[in-house]
Amino acid sequence: MGWSRNLETYFGKVRMVAPSLKLQDLIEEIRGAKTQAQEREVIQKECAHIRASFRDGDPVHRHRQLAKLLYVHMLGYPAHFGQMECLKLIASSRFTDKRVGYLGAMLLLDERHDAHLLITNSIKNDLSQGIQPVQGLALCTLSTMGSAEMCRDLAPEVEKLLLQPSPYVRKKAILTAVHMIRKVPELSSVFLPPCVHLLHERHHGILLGTITLITELCERSPAALRHFRKVVPQLVQILRTLVTTGYSTEHSISGVSDPFLQVQILRLLRILGRNHEESSETMNDLLAQVATNTDTSRNAGNAVLFETVLTIMDIRSAAGLRVLAVNILGRFLLNSDRNIRYVALTSLLRLVQSDHSAVQRHRPTVVDCLQETDASLSRRALELSLALVNSSNVRAMMQELQAFLESCPPDLRADCASGILLAAERFAPTKRWHIDTILHVLTTAGTHVRDDAVANLTQLIGGAQELHAYSVRRLYNALAEDISQQPLVQVAAWCIGEYGDLLLEGNCEEIEPLQVDEEEVLALLEKVLQSHMSLPATRGYALTALMKLSTRLQGDNNRIRQVVSIYKSCLDVELQQRAVEYDTLFRKYDHMRAAILEKMPLVERDGPQADEEAKESKAAAQLSEAVPAPTEPQASQLLDLLDLLDGASGDAQHPPPLDPSPGGALVYLLDLPCAPPPPAPIPDLKVFEREGVQLNLSFIRPPENPALLLITATATNSSEGDVTDFICQAAVPKSLQLQMQAPSGNTVPARGGLPITQLFRILNPNKAPVRLKLRLTYNHFHQSVQEIFEVNNLPVESWQ
Repeated sequence: MGWSRNLETYFGKVRMVAPSLKLQDLIEEIRGAKTQAQEREVIQKECAHIRASFRDGDPVHRHRQLAKLLYVHMLGYPAHFGQMECLKLIASSRFTDKRVGYLGAMLLLDERHDAHLLITNSIKNDLSQGIQPVQGLALCTLSTMGSAEMCRDLAPEVEKLLLQPSPYVRKKAILTAVHMIRKVPELSSVFLPPCVHLLHERHHGILLGTITLITELCERSPAALRHFRKVVPQLVQILRTLVTTGYSTEHSISGVSDPFLQVQILRLLRILGRNHEESSETMNDLLAQVATNTDTSRNAGNAVLFETVLTIMDIRSAAGLRVLAVNILGRFLLNSDRNIRYVALTSLLRLVQSDHSAVQRHRPTVVDCLQETDASLSRRALELSLALVNSSNVRAMMQELQAFLESCPPDLRADCASGILLAAERFAPTKRWHIDTILHVLTTAGTHVRDDAVANLTQLIGGAQELHAYSVRRLYNALAEDISQQPLVQVAAWCIGEYGDLLLEGNCEEIEPLQVDEEEVLALLEKVLQSHMSLPATRGYALTALMKLSTRLQGDNNRIRQVVSIYKSCLDVELQQRAVEYDTLFRKYDHMRAAILEKMPLVERDGPQADEEAKESKAAAQLSEAVPAPTEPQASQLLDLLDLLDGASGDAQHPPPLDPSPGGALVYLLDLPCAPPPPAPIPDLKVFEREGVQLNLSFIRPPENPALLLITATATNSSEGDVTDFICQAAVPKSLQLQMQAPSGNTVPARGGLPITQLFRILNPNKAPVRLKLRLTYNHFHQSVQEIFEVNNLPVESWQ
């Protein structure tokens, strides 16, 4: 009886274990599953068999079960229960077990699991053995998932293997040393002595790994950088041998001798020659030789040339060599490969500040790149074209950019329009040319211009007295053709209101004569008021223009009064307030209407290179001097207009007279621009700092638009390694509007090099507390860094 029950138990176990599949059969069955549910069923059933096998402790088939579990893990299913089996297989004496165990450790273990520390002793024992395949497995695992603690414990063993006679082991030991340096930079002193000896190796893998190891040491240790500057002549000789005679034929690609080794040596020379005159002088001749002798018909040669260009630009190279590097990038622009053209545009954009004249020679080619169908290429070409604009080529470049603005993709229009306006403001040869350029931009892409374009153009026209008649006629013609471009309509309405009398005179000699009567002008402004495309702000400009024309036209003002009275019941509060004030001006203060609605005083603008804040302060001073001080009765009468609902001015309680001049009252009544005194400076704010990389924010609130906050983000780098691919992204609450300008670059050089700046424009009409959410991504010391954080401690002056 007992014997038969034991047989039943035995055969039951056999029936339970027997269905377990081989790895090949498991792969075929999973691939044959028609639905995801079937796939999950197969995997769950097989995982149950694998767990049962692990519990039974079958040492013969353990590595096969773990191999199946690793395949399941690669498909994305949980496999954590196999971690301890990896440790058992690594401790086994059989190579087949160690091979699967080390593979499982690389896939299933990492620094987050304490179990990875348990294999430290096993790796140490395997490294001490003389079996090369086992040593290779241990080194691969250590270089893949070795934590800082493991690196500190096993660094002496890896150092010994660097000088082993076997090239197979030395190559893997060098790559493991690279991982250790990245994890624990203070281990640099351990691996410094063997590197000089390894530079004499002829084995390709060992030499390539040694160059990579020296690069890591130099980037992370100033002492190593000073030490390896002594071997620059040796590196130069190795590279010269590669260029002239070749290293080994089996490593040549498309006729270029070992391009991977050449690129790695050039990167190391770039680090060693940066800010070091003697090292730079040693490598100048070699760089010229590489730049002139490398074949550019294949991508391998282009890669070597690009690294050569970057090295020339980073070291203290000769002027002729830098011109040669820029010319190479110019040839890249003619390449049929889009990736090469993009790389060339990006590199030229970095060089335009330091080698402006050399980059200017390739201006026609850069302009041709604006017509690229690839959006990333055309954007880079636009940024470079705007950077190439100067006082000598501004007319030609503006023609090209304006032509591009008419046909560019919608996502580039805002950047193109803003760039044209900034360049025109900085390099305008004449005021008339400046006005024509802005008008063309407003006509072509008015909805994409910056918020301050309207204020800048009105200030420009107001300061050019000799161009008042020309400007008002140009704007009237543009408005008659199209009323959909809101910034253009606003400027045109302002100009017609100010200089409507010059429009009716028709004595402008600079354009064709145009006969315009009063009815046509009034009808056009009424059309703007009635158009469904007009914004509330645009209607405010048009209503004010009509009011000003009441003092500039010779005819009857009844039509204007009727239009004003219509908008007294407008749903828009701002427009309703204007209409009520203007109607009261007609009814109660008609004798003062001409004085109140007189032309704005002239605002003189400084040269195009003057600082913007200086121009604003000077304009404010001139405006205050141009308005004469009125007598006290006139000031009180103007202040009486502020209380439009009270009939008796004598009994009204008026607010304290902050500004007794008529300019203050006019600003309140008509919302006309008036420059207030410059506000107190807002303190800067440091929002981020890590390993020498720092981000600071500076703030400016333009006096003419207090709701606008200009934030300049400045990224600096005081570390020993360059910061590359730097991207700063920002987000604000829904109650605010954010516009991000293009950054000045994407690389912050080491040791306090030229910083990156980026402008954020935040519109805060409700004066709510400003909160920013920033995301920084960049590469530093060959590691990708991403930081997301919130800035909610902005100075109160930046938003109140």
